[in-house]
Amino acid sequence: MKLVKPRSAPEPPVSRATARLGWLDALRGVAALAVAMHHFGLLDKIRHAAWVPRQLDLGLFGVMLFFLVSGYIVPASLERRGDVRAFWTGRFFRLYPAVAVAVGASLLVLPRGDQVVQDFAFDHPALSFAANGLLLQDLLGVPSALGVMWSLTYEMVFYYFVSALFVRGWHRHSAPITIGFASVALVLGAWLPIGGISVDPAATGNLVAAAGIVVLTAMACIATARPDLTRWGALLLGGLGLVLITVNNRTTGFETMLIFATMFAGTVLYRLEHGQLDRLPALFCCAFVVVTGVTVGYLYNRGTALWHTWTPSWQSFSSAYLAAWALFAAAVLLRRRRFPRWLGGLGTISFSVYLLHGPLMFLLARLLRSHPPVVGPKGQAALTLGYLGALVVLGYLSYRLVEIPFQKLGRKAVAALDRRFPAPAPAPLAAPGTREPEPAGGA
Repeated sequence: MKLVKPRSAPEPPVSRATARLGWLDALRGVAALAVAMHHFGLLDKIRHAAWVPRQLDLGLFGVMLFFLVSGYIVPASLERRGDVRAFWTGRFFRLYPAVAVAVGASLLVLPRGDQVVQDFAFDHPALSFAANGLLLQDLLGVPSALGVMWSLTYEMVFYYFVSALFVRGWHRHSAPITIGFASVALVLGAWLPIGGISVDPAATGNLVAAAGIVVLTAMACIATARPDLTRWGALLLGGLGLVLITVNNRTTGFETMLIFATMFAGTVLYRLEHGQLDRLPALFCCAFVVVTGVTVGYLYNRGTALWHTWTPSWQSFSSAYLAAWALFAAAVLLRRRRFPRWLGGLGTISFSVYLLHGPLMFLLARLLRSHPPVVGPKGQAALTLGYLGALVVLGYLSYRLVEIPFQKLGRKAVAALDRRFPAPAPAPLAAPGTREPEPAGGA
């Protein structure tokens, strides 16, 4: 479906500096480093730093930073295209090849006893393949094939919401949507059910089958590029996402709702920068989200909730959330400046780094098993630097050999679909220099 923007609300021009969005690459680089080092246990290896994780969860910091970046750029990508089918085609070729290679390589290289792929995938292969194939596993009661894939579920549902809002013409209402999600997190954060539908294996299987039917039907509608069918398909996706995050969370309700409030807050900042939203409501909205994020951590992230958020204390949750916002806000203010090239480069390969850092850790542990333990500051420093070096090399190879070729193939697929099944209305031109938005990483 290709929708033309209303004449009464033209898009402001996008500068070449803004189009390149190098500051977002730098933020992705920081987030990728934070997540990888969190799982590697960097702070535990530094003398006198073991207390830090209890006060600031490095993994949650990286995740929320990724989500802010995703919220900033993904809706903008769809709106610049004006083409829901092209958006989803690009997303398919952006996400699935890299995920498939990461999971496939893990299965081939690591034996089951040392496997980063979770046991559920071996014990229930069909169910795991279906749920992870939809990238909805975290909301379907099925463990992620790779633990870090949990965040892709929330990324995917965010795409559902963005698509549904776009076809209804509600995509400019980012601020009230953001406040709505934050309010639900604040008021109902400890009340929303966890796994309300997937209560047993049979119910989980039924839910996965039903979600698969809905998603495939919706994507078939979108593939036609007919405005009416595209609208139905996008609304089907949005409805499915809303049901899942409301009644079948894997994590706590306050974390789920805060994730979507955070992503839509990123969109609010994009609209503020491009003159689509006044400064006062935008800043009020973002301040409300920040205060909500810190407050729900204090109110709800205690006791058994810690098992679901994977954080050691309420302080670690709230301070990590606040730190992610502080860094993102600073980068927004400095976005016209040059950022270190190496950090931008790391951000460019951040999706591969995010997917591969877990398998590399398991492989490294297996290789070191027959050697004496690495002890002492120098030994730990050498181990950490070796791990980082190997991770960057693997991430770069995956980016060059998997991500780039499939992104090019995705663009060819979009062009082929437009030739074979032309949409009824022209799409607005994308700004020069823009590229497919990066998916959010996760801890």
